[in-house]
Order: sequence, then C-alpha cells, then structure tokens
Amino acid sequence: MLQLVLTAPRSGGGKTTAVCALLAALAARGQRPCAFKAGPDYIDPMFHRAVLGVKSHNLDLYFSAPDTVRRLYAQGAADCDAAVCEGAMGYYDGLGGVTDTASAWQLADTLELPVLLVVRPKGASLTLAAELRGLLAFRTPHHIAGILLNDCSESLFKLLAPMLEKETGLPVVGYLPHLPEAAIESRHLGLKTAAEIADLQQKIEVLADAAQRCIDWHRLYTLFDRPAPPAPPRVTVTPAVRIAVAQDEAFCFTYAETLEALRESGAELCFFSPLRDAALPKQIGALYLPGGYPELYAAQLAANTPMRSAVQKAVAGGLPTVAECGGFLYLGRSLEGADGIVYPMAGVLPGQGFRVGRLVRFGYAKLTARTDSMLFAAGESLPVHEFHHWDTTANGEAFAAAKADGRQWVCGFANEHLYAGFPHLYWAGTPLPKRFADAASRYIKERT
Repeated sequence: MLQLVLTAPRSGGGKTTAVCALLAALAARGQRPCAFKAGPDYIDPMFHRAVLGVKSHNLDLYFSAPDTVRRLYAQGAADCDAAVCEGAMGYYDGLGGVTDTASAWQLADTLELPVLLVVRPKGASLTLAAELRGLLAFRTPHHIAGILLNDCSESLFKLLAPMLEKETGLPVVGYLPHLPEAAIESRHLGLKTAAEIADLQQKIEVLADAAQRCIDWHRLYTLFDRPAPPAPPRVTVTPAVRIAVAQDEAFCFTYAETLEALRESGAELCFFSPLRDAALPKQIGALYLPGGYPELYAAQLAANTPMRSAVQKAVAGGLPTVAECGGFLYLGRSLEGADGIVYPMAGVLPGQGFRVGRLVRFGYAKLTARTDSMLFAAGESLPVHEFHHWDTTANGEAFAAAKADGRQWVCGFANEHLYAGFPHLYWAGTPLPKRFADAASRYIKERT
C-alpha cells in the first residue's frame, strides 16, 4: 500500500497543490486513495472530501495521544489502496513554532511513515542541496525518503535532479510544472470551499495530468510501499438519540472524527441548514453548531427569522447545545457581516460579534473548566484551537485558556446543557462524545 507523509521545508512550498495532484492522479490510476491532514485545519480535509471524493481526516498530536492517532490513521486508511498525509507549516515546525511537537516530523515518526519532501527550487540550486542535508541531519531518524520538485520546469528538473541525488542521497521522484491555470484560491481562513472556485474540476484535471506525466510512478511506489495498517474492528452502535448538526456553507468546520465519535456514542446525526431550513430537525435531543463562515452569510442567516427563533427557543428551553466559533457567534445578539453591516442573530447569548481584521488568539491552547458543566468537570483540561478574524463583546468566563507561551484569558459559556465559545474542541479520543450523547438522552427522557 502506498503510504507517505507529504511535507515541505516551509509554508508556501505547494503542499496542498501536490497533495491534490497526487490524490487525483492516484484515483485516475484506479486506486482508492485517502487523505489526512496534520494539525487542526478543517479546510484541507473538507476540500479533499468535496472535490476529490476521498476520505480525509485530521491527525493531530497536540489534540491526541500517539495511540489515538495510530488508531485514527488505521481507521481512515481501511479499505484504501493509498494514504497521503499532508503536513502543516515546515517539516519540523510544531507547537509554538519552536518545538517539533505536533509537527509533520512527529507524525511521520509516530506512524513510522516515509516522507516525500516537496521542494520549490526557486532562487537556489546547489545551496538547495545544503539545505536538504541540514533537514536530514536535524532529527534521527529523519524519515525523508524522496523529493518532489514543485513549480519546476522540465529543463530545471533535468539539471537539478542528478545533482540533488548525488549531494543528498535522496531520490528525486519527479516534478510538478508551473501551473498558474490550476491555482486554487484562498481567503482569510484558508482555501475557498469547493462550490466557490471557478472551473475547479478542470483545475484538478490539470493537476492530475501533470502528476501522471511528470512523476516516476514506479519509483514512487517502490519508495513508499508499506504494509497496510491492521484494520481496527468496526464499531456498530444502534442509534439511541438524534443530534441536530448544522451543515451548510456558513457552518462547515466539523472534524470527520468528531462526527464518527458521536455516532459511536449512540447518536444519529440529523444535518440541517441554518441558512435555508425553517425549523430544527424533529425529535432531537441535542444541537451542534460548528464553526465556519457565518460572517460571509450574515444577511442570509438574519433573514431566516424562523430558524433563528427556533434555535433561540430550543437553547433557552434547555436543549443540550454545543456551539464552537462560528456557531458561538450565531448564538449571540448580533454579528457584523463581511459587508460591514450588523445583523441580528439568535440572541441566546449577550455578545455582539464584530470584525477585527486579523487573527485573534490564534493557535493551540489548553482549556480548563472553572465549574462543572455538560461536557466538563471543574478543573478538567482539554487541548483546543482558535482560528478566527472576528471577536465578540462577550466571550464568557466559564473556562481559563492558556497558551504555551504563558498568555492566559477567560472565555466560554457553559452550564448543564451548554458549551459555547470560540475554542474549537477535538472530540475523538475524549469523553466528550459520550457526555454529549448522554445529555441528549437525558433531555429526551425528561420530556417523555
């Protein structure tokens, strides 16, 4: 089975383009590939699933213990012919940018996978070999098994490949040419969603064709073939409770592993759209409002008065609810849209969401509960992640948050039926899914 971690010496090296090219080419070759993303990024896995039609999951060694990451990898790779794990930032860049914790290197080391290093040979030739030798010497084992040149002409590839192989000992498996016609647009939180990118399938076809032509596939398979991970036993649980999950363009940041963990805890997930539906799904015991882009759809969310009223009534009436980041903003009194206009929201919480114009409290943190609540016991801590350009006038005080660099703040709202705050929770491998499903079951029983 073809298995690899695809990473680069630094951000901007073209990892996402290379992953898309590889996955699309593998599918064109009759393979069943799957994808993984190192770190907390929602957008790349969502893109892999929507555009390339492949299973895609997050693997994060800050959120999860190594055994949990190995289990999630084995589950995600089951029934597949190839697995491509995309790194984040530079190869050794981890927590805080000054450690290798949760880096692509630590993921490769934990999963014992070989690494394909994507290198953009811009403005360097022999010096590039020196930089690569530094990467090889920095950690033992380094796990780097091959090089893929990106944004590189055929003539430059023919010049550089023999030199790089001689100077570094690493095989160069091919190149991807300069493909401006296949550029994938981004915005303030990363890639645009699939539906927003013009001529997307044509772009993917261009990438796949380039990978087919310019990669030595026999060499790639030889270098990165590994025994498939043992498939974990399938968990089959009869659904005991229905949980409504917001899922549309405004609320699209959900970890696949979180949804799977909720199902394994006995939940039937009922997806609905706060943008278009007039009411919550029927006979639900809980509500999950994930993050996304409510600021881009604030006018539509505000215009859907029946849904805002339904959410307000349900949450105020004690329906167990989790609202993360964008979902948290939706529960507030108002939200400034990307157009600068302030719109009414559900009005469950006191905050008024406003645009800051930069990332706010960005990155990993540790969240510690100050009181008992639906999901947490007082004093209990969980790793979380924040990623937003909007803030609110009322962040809450139910939790203490702390970064590795010593920064601290209070945030979040929590009680016996609510978690709401900017921090994104990672549910897989934690008690949260069962606690949420149990709260939903209690809610249903109390009303029957």
